[in-house]
Amino acid sequence: MKKVLFVFAIAAAFAACNNGGETTAAAVDSATAKVDSVVAKTDSTVTAVADSAKAKIDSIAAKVDSAAKH
Repeated sequence: MKKVLFVFAIAAAFAACNNGGETTAAAVDSATAKVDSVVAKTDSTVTAVADSAKAKIDSIAAKVDSAAKH
């Protein structure tokens, strides 16, 4: 009877390891998706800031040109 319990204990340990590996893989996939999402949001924010800065510079340059003509 002890041998059977020992075999069941080993089988349970392997089953626990297999499920843990799948959970870890899912966690890694989830983390990768979150990082990709953050990168995309950061990229769009940087682009928006750069476009806004360029528009302000163009506006100031136009005012300077307008003032220089008068």
